[in-house]
Amino acid sequence: MTIGDAKAYLKEHNISLILAQFVDLHGVAKAKAVPVEHLEMILGDGAGFAGFALWGYGMGPDGPDLMQKGDLNTLRVIPWLPGYARIACEGYVGGEPYRFDTRAILSKLTAEVKTEFGYRFFTGLEPEFYLLKICPKTGAPIPAVEGDILEKPCYDYAALSQVADYLQTLVSQVRSCGMDVYQIDHEDANGQYEVNFTYDEAVTSADHYTLFKMAASTLAKERGLMVSFMPKPFSEKTGNGMHMHISLGNDACGNLFASKDDPRGLGLSPLAYQFLAGVLEHAPSLAAVACPTINSYKRLYASAADSGATWAPVQLAYGDNNRTASIRVTGGHIEVRFPDSSANPYLLSTAILAAGIDGIRRKLDPGEPLNRDLYKITTAEAAELGLSQLPSTLAHALAALDRSAVLREALGSDLVDEFLTIKKREIHQFQTSVTDWERNAYLTFY
Repeated sequence: MTIGDAKAYLKEHNISLILAQFVDLHGVAKAKAVPVEHLEMILGDGAGFAGFALWGYGMGPDGPDLMQKGDLNTLRVIPWLPGYARIACEGYVGGEPYRFDTRAILSKLTAEVKTEFGYRFFTGLEPEFYLLKICPKTGAPIPAVEGDILEKPCYDYAALSQVADYLQTLVSQVRSCGMDVYQIDHEDANGQYEVNFTYDEAVTSADHYTLFKMAASTLAKERGLMVSFMPKPFSEKTGNGMHMHISLGNDACGNLFASKDDPRGLGLSPLAYQFLAGVLEHAPSLAAVACPTINSYKRLYASAADSGATWAPVQLAYGDNNRTASIRVTGGHIEVRFPDSSANPYLLSTAILAAGIDGIRRKLDPGEPLNRDLYKITTAEAAELGLSQLPSTLAHALAALDRSAVLREALGSDLVDEFLTIKKREIHQFQTSVTDWERNAYLTFY
C-alpha cells in the first residue's frame, strides 16, 4: 500500500482519526488518536509518547520522546470504533528502533533469522477467554449466559447459540480487519470461548492477536459484558491458554517442519526436532514470558477442573497429538501449549524463536515422544524418564530467565532487567496483600 492508496482508503471509509497503536511490556494495547491529515507524521517521525508513562520502556520522567512509527501494511479501518482506523507501530528513540519496544525486538530477530538462515517464522495463536457479566446479587463475575452450567460444557451448542450475536459481530469485524478466522467454539469452562485465526508470519500474528483483544473487549462492553484473558480467573475452572502453533518456512517451501520421512512417524523434519528441542531446553526461562503473572501458575499447577482436566501442561515433554505434554506435534508443525492469554505476543514470539534457533544451531535432539497421559505420571516415573517440569511459580521462572544467556541476547539484557524489576514488584505486592481467603481462614480461627 502506498501513501496515496492509504489516503484514498481512509477517505472512502470516512475515517477522521487514526489510532497509532502499540503495546507496553505487558502486551496491553496503547494508542494515540491522530487526525487523518497527519498520516505522514505517523509514518515519518512517528507519534510522540512519554516513555516514563508506560510499563517497561525503561525511561525516567527526564527521558527522550518515544516515537511510535506506523507500519503502513497494518492500516485498517476498525468497525467497532466508527470513524477510526488503526495502524500498528514500533518504537524509535533518536531515529533508531528502541531496545525496549517488543514489536521492534521481534521484527529485528525475525529479520536476522531470515538473513542468516533464510527462514520465515510462522505462528498461529489460539486465545482463550471468558465472556462474563457481573451478578447483580453478589457482585461476582459469572458466565454471560446464566444457563451455561454444564459440568463438561466444551463445544456446547446451547451456550454458544445464546452469545451468537456477540461472536458473529466479533468475527465479522476482525475479519474485516484482515484476520482470517476459521473456527469458534465454546471451550472447556463455563463462559469460556476460543476464536482461532489463520497462522501468519510472527509479527503479523502478534498484531492480529492484539487487535483481536481490542475488539473482543470493546464489543463485550457495548453489551454490558466483560472479557477476561486472565490465566486462571476461577479456581475450579479451566484456565485461559494461548496455544502457539509454530513452523518455519522459506521462499521455496511453506513449511520446513513437515516431512514424510520421519523415522518417529510424527511427520516432522530434523529441523523441526531441533527447534522443538531448543524450546524444551529453554522452557523454564521461556515460562517467565509465556506465563508472566502470579496467577499463571495457578493455571499450570491446578488440580483437575470441574470438567475433569485443566488442559495445561506441567511436564517438559512432547508427544504425538498429546495435549498433556508441553509440546504437541500435529499436522507437520508443533504446538507449544504452556503459554497463556496474558502473554505479550511479541515478547513471547521473540523468546520462542530464540530458543528454537538455539536448538537448530546446536543440533539438539528432544529424545523420544511420550504418548501417554502425563497428568497421571508419578514422581518416580518422571525421574526414571529424566523428565523436568515447568517452574511452579513466577519467581522460579524469573530466576531461570535471569540466568538465560540465550534470552538475554535475543530480548536484550536491559529489557530482561526491566521485565524482572516489574515482575518482582508484582510478586512483592502479592506477598504483602491480605486476601479474602486468608481472612476467611484465619480471622476467627485462633
